[in-house]
Amino acid sequence: MNRRKFLLAAAGGLTVTFSFGCALPVIPKRPRPDLSDAASWIRYASGRYLLTVPRVEMGQNVLTAMKQIACEELAIEPNALAVEMHSTAAIRRARATVGSESIKDFALPLAQACATLREAIESGAGTGMIVARAIPQEALRSFARTARFVGKAVAVEQAREIVTGKPLYASDVRRSNMHFGRVLRANASPELRSTAISMDELAAAKVPGFVAIVRDALLTQGRSEGIGIVSRTPGALERIEAALAIRWQTETEFDQSTIHQAIDIDRRTINGGLSNKVHRETLDLTRPWDVDIRIDVPLAAHAPIEPRVAVAELSGEGRLEMWVGSQDVFYQRDVIAKRLGLGEQNVVVHGMRVGGAFGGKTICTVELEAAALARASKLPIKVQWTRAQEFRHAFHRPPSSHRLRARVRNGSIEDWSHQFASSHILFTNAVLPPWLQRLTDFIGDDGVARGSTLPYRALNKRVEFDLARLPVFTGPWRGLGAGPNVFAIESAIDECARAANVDAVAFRLRHSVVPRMSRALERVASAANWGRALQSSDPAIQRGRGVACGVYKAMSYAAVVADVTIDHGRRTIRVDKLWCAHDCGRIINPDQVRAQCEGNLVWGLGMVLIEELRVAQSQIAATTFLDSPIPRISDVPPMEIVLVDEGEPPTGAGETAIVAAGAAIANAIRNATGVRPTKLPLRYEYLPPRT
Repeated sequence: MNRRKFLLAAAGGLTVTFSFGCALPVIPKRPRPDLSDAASWIRYASGRYLLTVPRVEMGQNVLTAMKQIACEELAIEPNALAVEMHSTAAIRRARATVGSESIKDFALPLAQACATLREAIESGAGTGMIVARAIPQEALRSFARTARFVGKAVAVEQAREIVTGKPLYASDVRRSNMHFGRVLRANASPELRSTAISMDELAAAKVPGFVAIVRDALLTQGRSEGIGIVSRTPGALERIEAALAIRWQTETEFDQSTIHQAIDIDRRTINGGLSNKVHRETLDLTRPWDVDIRIDVPLAAHAPIEPRVAVAELSGEGRLEMWVGSQDVFYQRDVIAKRLGLGEQNVVVHGMRVGGAFGGKTICTVELEAAALARASKLPIKVQWTRAQEFRHAFHRPPSSHRLRARVRNGSIEDWSHQFASSHILFTNAVLPPWLQRLTDFIGDDGVARGSTLPYRALNKRVEFDLARLPVFTGPWRGLGAGPNVFAIESAIDECARAANVDAVAFRLRHSVVPRMSRALERVASAANWGRALQSSDPAIQRGRGVACGVYKAMSYAAVVADVTIDHGRRTIRVDKLWCAHDCGRIINPDQVRAQCEGNLVWGLGMVLIEELRVAQSQIAATTFLDSPIPRISDVPPMEIVLVDEGEPPTGAGETAIVAAGAAIANAIRNATGVRPTKLPLRYEYLPPRT
């Protein structure tokens, strides 16, 4: 690979240019954890224990849960165990923190490694390496009902530091002589080819705090050229950007209608079936349907409170050290090492606490920008995206369009058809070029399909979908396809219950083929006193109650009941209360599982009533939370969480309840108004006039 480099002194500043050939994307390595990995997580020396947690902490409080498991197996008090975040130099490779897998896949090997260490210490060993023993789960203290720490609510790790503002996040990192960087791009989606055709470098160099302008092929995102700037203070970046006054050339154009047309399910099914099959059974398409609805779900942002950020420092010996807010520090190392031509041993990436991620901080973006600017300037560099960059340069939940049809005979579902179109999730266009993504289309995209398997009994069923590359970046978001797919399914199941003239809970229980989902449904119906009539003496008020349930990744189960009020005088839709029954098997920390459920319920509320990311002028239109709002505390109703733990192995709680939350609210609105919410988000003004 040839590389050119030239330096040009310009008016007291520096312009640095690099160029080198394109490369295939780096594929994430996501090994399953084993006992040899787990042995690197726990250490003992001089009477003190250190747990290096192999997962990224981003608000799910996995530090707390894993500390509980370790203390249980080591038979020590919490104050005897220090806990730290991992870096690529501290432990063996751990896979990305995604998919609600931390407890499901990491609890058992951690418990086995800690139990082995306890045995070694009890036998008199004081130094050396342990070889973790595959102790049966039933012999481990963490999974016993008599556990001292596991299954209890305990103090949250780092809670005091968060409240008192101690440095925990990549945003807080300070390095000696640290400078600040930003990468400027055209006002267009990175999916479009855009190039800088002119800029005023002399004017930019006169701005106080100016250090360098960097042009480097590494700063290209998608097909969008990036121009890097470096300053001595973060405040100077805005002034340098304004003075530089870059003029861009951008190819093609698109708007909101482009997105709608690309995934319009009815346009895609005019000529027959779709390319990816979930259920393949043949249906009679000539007979009339009892239920026939279309559901449209828009683009949505991850909306983390902390925009993505990275700090990079390159030593004179060619060793690069980084501090990142990423869900996968090992992937960051892999990408940076390959793209900068460094050996893996020369790149160390420290994982910091992440201020919100929701699936969005899985690829390498700001990290590569920081590394490239640090290399060019030979300075420690912090790059933190602005809120506008977070909206416009990140990937988002893809929109989806669903057509659901069903025939109901004698109170049972005879035929079920679910056809939908969306954009890529696992094979995101934020990483894959068009030609490579087209190759993946032959195998489908399990992220798009997630949650589309029907958990109810139907004599015949067909589920199929199409994929469309969109002119905006799409990728993993809060449960991937499970949120939109189960929302669509549970909306249609509610209509099936109405067609059969059967109570919504009874209809689901009659048709469920998933016993643990049924159990959750029974628990939430009991907690909410299902069947209780909701009344209002005010003719301007309509009240309704809805229910929904679902399965997440065939491992965790949730059911939700929602009460809503439609106030026609105030022209508002308000969620009055939410009940949720949640089953993720053995519960390590009930408070934290409850908190995860509450977060999922808020996501579901936002999905139905608030969140939408619009497109205009060939880019994401939003630049602030005013343009793309998220639920506020005033939107959040009282919640009652019922935790179901009947002793099954632990699974995941991170994203489960979202599969039921949104549909329960939509079904409650349908119950109150007689109108089926089919286009999200549903705002009061979208309701038809009352007659």
